[in-house]
Amino acid sequence: MVLSHLAYFSVIYLLVAVIPQGFLGELHSASNAVFIVGFLGMWRYSWALTNFARAIYFRRIAYPVWKRRHNRRFWASKVKSHCYFMVTTYMVDVEVTIMVYRRLFEAAANARDGATIVVSAVDGKDVRLIRQLYETSKFDMSNVELIIDRIKSSGKRDAMDKALRILADKAPTKDDIMVFVDGDTVVPRDIWAQAAPFFSDPRMGALTTDEAAIIDKENLFKDWFTLRFNQRQVMMCSMGLGNRVLTLTGRMSVFRATLATNPGFIKGVGFDYLDHWRLGRVNFLTGDDKSTWYWLLRNGYQMAYMPDVQSQSAEGQPRPTFYDSAKTLMVRWFGNMMRTNGRALRESPRKIGFFTWWSILDQRVSMWTTLVGPISVLVAAVTVSPTVIPLYIAWVMVTRYMFCIIIALFNGQWFPVTHPPILYFGQIAGAIIKTFVLFRLDKQKWTRQGSGGSGKVMALYDRVKAWESFAHHALALSWLTIAIMFLNTFE
Repeated sequence: MVLSHLAYFSVIYLLVAVIPQGFLGELHSASNAVFIVGFLGMWRYSWALTNFARAIYFRRIAYPVWKRRHNRRFWASKVKSHCYFMVTTYMVDVEVTIMVYRRLFEAAANARDGATIVVSAVDGKDVRLIRQLYETSKFDMSNVELIIDRIKSSGKRDAMDKALRILADKAPTKDDIMVFVDGDTVVPRDIWAQAAPFFSDPRMGALTTDEAAIIDKENLFKDWFTLRFNQRQVMMCSMGLGNRVLTLTGRMSVFRATLATNPGFIKGVGFDYLDHWRLGRVNFLTGDDKSTWYWLLRNGYQMAYMPDVQSQSAEGQPRPTFYDSAKTLMVRWFGNMMRTNGRALRESPRKIGFFTWWSILDQRVSMWTTLVGPISVLVAAVTVSPTVIPLYIAWVMVTRYMFCIIIALFNGQWFPVTHPPILYFGQIAGAIIKTFVLFRLDKQKWTRQGSGGSGKVMALYDRVKAWESFAHHALALSWLTIAIMFLNTFE
């Protein structure tokens, strides 16, 4: 690992060595590219450092105090808190299913006041396997009820809608909790003991936890996921300071059971949509975690983060290559984000918190500002000198390495040399994909399912919408490029 990092800095040295002495001054006098990139860089870095500072304060000071306070109040009250689990299983490997449900049954058995598990499953083999694991569990399951709902393969939202209606018939109380779990996610053994105390606060609507990926193969895909989850820990800790996280992770999150069985909540999960001025009614197929988050945000509930509790998800590479896999996942993730954060911005900052509101706004602005740097450099390379390219590459390598150091120190683990370039790839490719999905909000597709589009439409109408989306996207990028060219030549 040391040699790879030394080679990394050797590349930086070689890039700087090919830059003629005094070139930076000549570039600045001939073009404003340095000023533009530097100004936006300072803005983006100050925003990142703000989140780092908030994350450190939350993790080291605020969260331990909050956790002790919630625990004292909960354990002193001696209230009963039943633990409900809602699990969706579809097209998961048998080995993963066995691992997931063994841990799930252990967590349910550890719930002091009993547990109820509702499983939505499509495949009959999964149904038989889950029931067998339940009946042969080495844990005491006498206080755990298992309900398996055999469903058709009509999508996760339909499965959740039906499961939540089954759970609503159980008439949960305000002190009960409900854990939403994907069929490929391993829950913590003590999830009830860790989560239930936080709901002693009547303002608490849900919480989510740290997350890790289970990936056997050592490759770029695993490095990318590791970096993403390390970045997620930082950002979630920052947002956790205001008790308004930006997503309730669909892999595993915990809800107040009475809210999760509220008819409005169930409707928001089962049938969420967006009325778009150009695309018409866009029914949400993916992004159930964004729907649950928005319902709680709109209704004024807090959503906490637990950095010291971790779920683990079995991640498979959906495509043969790293690039295709990353692109496929980012299109889904960022599509879910863009379909929801526009309506979240219409909520009052006073209601949801100014920092939360500003963070949501930043999600929409940053995809454009991120592209300003590379476009400015390309413009300067064409109009001034190609020498600006190695200068920019060296600057990117240094700054991303510094960010990786900060992320690594926060998470307490060092990073491979692949992380800095992966970080830059995630920023640029992510920004491009965000702009792509912004103009194509009707395009949706699950990684393991064939759902896509917004319903059956005439082929001609579908083609017209696609060309409209392309035209709007191209126009937006053209205006951004023209503005950058103007600023580069403006004296």
